[in-house]
Amino acid sequence: MKVSGFTYVRNGLQYDYPFLEAIRSILPVCDEMVVVVGDSTDGTREAVEALNDPRIKIVDTIWDNKDLKGRRYAVQSNTGLDHVTGDWAFHIQADEVAHEEDLPVIREAMEKYLDDPSVEGFLFRFINFFGDYRHWGPSRRFHQHEIRIVRNDPRVRAYRDSQGFRIFNNPADQWNEKGRKLNVIPLAARIFHYSYARNPFVQRKRQIEFEKGYLEEKAVEEKFASTKDLAYDYRNIDYLKPFNGSHPAVMQARISRQDWSFEYDPSINNMSLKEKLMKWLEMLTGKQFFIYKNYKKIRR
Repeated sequence: MKVSGFTYVRNGLQYDYPFLEAIRSILPVCDEMVVVVGDSTDGTREAVEALNDPRIKIVDTIWDNKDLKGRRYAVQSNTGLDHVTGDWAFHIQADEVAHEEDLPVIREAMEKYLDDPSVEGFLFRFINFFGDYRHWGPSRRFHQHEIRIVRNDPRVRAYRDSQGFRIFNNPADQWNEKGRKLNVIPLAARIFHYSYARNPFVQRKRQIEFEKGYLEEKAVEEKFASTKDLAYDYRNIDYLKPFNGSHPAVMQARISRQDWSFEYDPSINNMSLKEKLMKWLEMLTGKQFFIYKNYKKIRR
């Protein structure tokens, strides 16, 4: 069995993405690691090179700033898929990190289902950190589960803005079809998602840059005209829960360098009436209803 990891990043240092930690977190279960590096100006490529691991293959790209609706992110993910050579392709985004405790479970699942073509991928549980490294978002605003390992099949493409994956009849023209949801096995493995865990001033800059993947640059400038120099407001959330577990070992140095503070006040929230009702139902039943699922679970 051969396992290929893949990720994409552009200006990861400037926007404080834990992309190096992301790469390092899955390298122990990978035979190769494809890193798609966009046209960066902050030394991101050099930082990847400095990892000095023979398994890492860098693919250089130039991002199309006119490819909106988040498609430019899917294009980068697909570029990674196009360069993997393994039986399985393990996707880790630049703000995601796998926990070393989960690697044996992940490896075992890939070996177990290697020769079972009905298993097209594996589903991970997401822990979405928000505000700092001590709080996470359990609500439907965040995807709580998503596919991060897929079978190396040319029909598998990143879906929409690279949230997950689907199988397409005509991968070269995927934007004109919905694609088919993958049949996946849920794993007892986690993805630690740190997209909203950085200095709030850097977070604002990252937010603005990220929006350029969805809106014309002029529209982005207008949207953030009055807030571009302000800190991101982490109080602008529905609800959070405290995180009492352990973070991946590769994240410990970054966490120790935290240079901002965040105090969560549950009395401050921006929940709609519908969201309050759904939260009440979740507290009552322990289940989330009517959530979006870009996958089909299969049990073995």
